[in-house]
Amino acid sequence: MSTQPAPAKGLAPLKLLLPFLKPYRVRITIAGIAMVLASAAMLILPITFRQVLDFGLAANQASTINQYFAGFLAAAVAMGGFAALRFYQVTWIGERVVADIRSAVFKRIIHMDPVFFEVTRTGEVLSRLTTDTTLVQSITGSSLSVALRSTIGLIGALIMLTLTSPKLTGVLAAALPFVVLPLIWSGRRVRGLSKTAQDKIADSSAQAQETLNAIQTVQAYRLEPEQIARFDQSVEHSFNAGLHRTSARARLTALGTTLVFGALTMVLWLGAHEVLAGHMSGGALGQFVLYAVYVGSSSAMLTETFGELQRGAGALIRLSELLVASPTIAAPANPTPLSNRLQGHITLKNVTFHYPSRPQQAALNHIDLHIRAGETIALVGPSGAGKSTLFQLLLRFYDPQSGDLFVDDINLKDVDPKALRDHIGLVPQDTVLFGASAYENIRFGRLDASKAEIEAAARSAAALEFIERLPQGFDTYLGERGMRLSGGQRQRIAIARAILKNPPILLLDEATSALDAESERLIQNAIDGLLHERTTIIIAHRLSTVLKADRILVIDGGRIVGEGTHTELLGTNPLYAKLASIQFAAAAEHAD
Repeated sequence: MSTQPAPAKGLAPLKLLLPFLKPYRVRITIAGIAMVLASAAMLILPITFRQVLDFGLAANQASTINQYFAGFLAAAVAMGGFAALRFYQVTWIGERVVADIRSAVFKRIIHMDPVFFEVTRTGEVLSRLTTDTTLVQSITGSSLSVALRSTIGLIGALIMLTLTSPKLTGVLAAALPFVVLPLIWSGRRVRGLSKTAQDKIADSSAQAQETLNAIQTVQAYRLEPEQIARFDQSVEHSFNAGLHRTSARARLTALGTTLVFGALTMVLWLGAHEVLAGHMSGGALGQFVLYAVYVGSSSAMLTETFGELQRGAGALIRLSELLVASPTIAAPANPTPLSNRLQGHITLKNVTFHYPSRPQQAALNHIDLHIRAGETIALVGPSGAGKSTLFQLLLRFYDPQSGDLFVDDINLKDVDPKALRDHIGLVPQDTVLFGASAYENIRFGRLDASKAEIEAAARSAAALEFIERLPQGFDTYLGERGMRLSGGQRQRIAIARAILKNPPILLLDEATSALDAESERLIQNAIDGLLHERTTIIIAHRLSTVLKADRILVIDGGRIVGEGTHTELLGTNPLYAKLASIQFAAAAEHAD
């Protein structure tokens, strides 16, 4: 990640919620008023109880007792009503804020460049989007409200305790530091353990996703026992981390409850002796007892929710790391505008590039290249030579460490990457389909396309016939990653998407050599139709593609080591001759 916030102390990370809470100030105000009124009604109850003892029972008057109990009931009804209003508002705010946070995190992540995903596992991101936001929901929808309510109740009860008996309240206040300081120290440990536990859960999620994404490979190699063992180990680590956190929270709760009620017991013992000495009435002691119970219960609740808030603070730290992450490839302050349709001239001047994860090895090394508009270029070379890297730079997923790339004489560093990608079509070797219908998967090429245009693109890609045979035709759900289709069918959907986009520049990682002869023929015909009137760069796997190219570039070790036609290179470039005899001959043999 490009930016990470410094570790925050205590509950400071909760301030990260403020931007998400700000739009709902009215509801927060309503919830706050309801909370204060409910607390006020609760604080009236001990006063009514004192009146019953000192003036109702002592006077032995039923009418007086009835009057005070009616007041007691009214206060209880008011407290329940305002508590219900507070609960609804706070729960609504919690649900809304978490939805907003999830949306904000996803919006940030989807714009990150490949550099980010080189160092951040997708499963880690998904864990933060789900598990961590669920924790945030628990604090915004309940824990934070309970903490505020308990704080208001605690302050109100302490004030009423002071008014009831300043002497006993003074003793209680003197004992508070011995209660609060140990709780703060314990709470900090809980927050650290909570973040560790969440990290372990994220590791488990990443492990599961990695395995499920490769489920066919796992099953083909009978790796189920090994993967189960790896996941079980990850889950066990998560369990142990959660157990440490839970143990720390249990100790925090036990410590808080013991200290709070220990202090209250001491104060109430003193109060009982005050009554025996005639310094306060039985009703006053009863009132003090109820307020003391409020203090104890509010303090215990704060102790409990403090641990939950610490856990939520840890989750917010993890989420904030995603919210402040920024891509290394971004639009300049004043990007150079592109024309409605580029001509497609491409120039590389002394381009050198190292992947961030492999800084010692140059993927491209001092490349100079000029591609004319409308020209078809075939890239040939061994695996790891730098062919795909060239695609990555042209799409501006990365910027070279030295040298420049130009499209229509415009430096790509001066262009908004999103605007550039509007003019480039990509058909990758590993076909990417989404868990949507055939119609939607093709429409991703151009979102404003009409149904007729989508059907025409499918027809041009030799995909219309098999799509119409699907159970619901174009509306058929294709499954996650298009798993309900064959490899050739998925590739024709991807080609239809590129045809629909109709870009002036096409990047094509041709991958037909592993398909059956019929699928290969249909896809090759679709590709041939796609090449017209656009600049095309193809990572070639087939001899027929190489023969149709205007030029062939032989790439090895990040350098262009040969250039020419098939016939020229066979006689002048030993590497090309070797690749042609092995790679293209194998493809031809497979086609036969």
